[in-house]
Amino acid sequence: MKNVMDTLRARGFIKQTVYEEELYELLGKESVPFYIGFDPTADSLHVGHFMQLVIMKHMQDAGHKPIVLIGGGTAMVGDPSGRTDMRSMMTKETIAYHVECFKKQMSRFVRFEGENAAIVVNNADWLLGLNYIDFLRDIGVHFSVNKMLTAECFKTRMERGLSFLEFNYMLMQAYDFLVLNQRYGCSLELGGDDQWSNILAGADLIRRIEHKPAFAMTTALLTTSEGKKMGKTQKGAVWLDENKTSPYEFYQYWRNTADADVENCFRMLTFVPLDEIDTLCAHRDERINAAKERLAFELTKQVHGEEKALLAQSQARAAFGGEGEMPEKVISADVTTLLGALVSTGLCKSNGEARRLVEQGGVSVGETKATDPNMPLPEGEFILHKGKKVHVKVVRG
Repeated sequence: MKNVMDTLRARGFIKQTVYEEELYELLGKESVPFYIGFDPTADSLHVGHFMQLVIMKHMQDAGHKPIVLIGGGTAMVGDPSGRTDMRSMMTKETIAYHVECFKKQMSRFVRFEGENAAIVVNNADWLLGLNYIDFLRDIGVHFSVNKMLTAECFKTRMERGLSFLEFNYMLMQAYDFLVLNQRYGCSLELGGDDQWSNILAGADLIRRIEHKPAFAMTTALLTTSEGKKMGKTQKGAVWLDENKTSPYEFYQYWRNTADADVENCFRMLTFVPLDEIDTLCAHRDERINAAKERLAFELTKQVHGEEKALLAQSQARAAFGGEGEMPEKVISADVTTLLGALVSTGLCKSNGEARRLVEQGGVSVGETKATDPNMPLPEGEFILHKGKKVHVKVVRG
């Protein structure tokens, strides 16, 4: 069987590793328990998490055992990585609810039964009951403050102030790796490249305390060709929960991928063979649109299933090509103006936003460009256009 590191490298995932040759040999000869951590800071996974689930599937398909670590304990401290502010603290009840939501969503992406089945663990199980003195003596003694302060995740916070609460995060994440090694034989932690310092600290801690091989591997973050993180829209994050981001909105997000980013998204987010990706992305003219449509379909199918992916594709083709079924929004009979329709359909969050959008020429009703936010609505059904990319059929309730 092909070594999974070859697969991950060919698809552009691998950013940094330690003891790379030793890890490559290990992954090629035996099943390796590995873990990826997820902070339960919301009640749904988003596109950034999804990439880690894709990596987890590649690893599991190659015979390795996934451990999904839910950060129910570390979430009560907050990870300073990539932040210039301090996270707001969540209650235990909120975290517990998010953990349950995560478990349900993750079951759609990784196998929790059969050979090398994935398991879900929550670090609250061992972190919340820690004895502080024992933790300092057993774990803290292995960490150099001088070395910790050179970590990128802390350097970016030093100017604004780094709380002692957050300073503990590296120790806690390293301790997670140690516990998983002791309980499940976990010898590899995977995560985004912004987690490099924390992941490396865990591998080092295991080697110091257990005198066993332990490995760290980070993956490239999902960014545009301009270096901006993907998975954000004007409405916020692109969620995997269809109640937060509908399958149609999810499909449209990927259908609107910039030409320069299509190939990278194919490689890192889908399981389409690389030679097929090369063919799909061979051109940078109007033919790239077929690749974008395929990308949007594949990703929507992976997240929401083939039936909803086909419906989203049909809706998109209706909006842009005059075929299929357009997304439909229902408004009540007492909504009589364009302003009310824009807010009622959710295309605008407020009257002020709707008014500005109309005044800027961003709204059309049918084939007519709207100039008055208080214009009366047509009788019966009509098509409402927001910019060039959002088109909905509006019907009376």
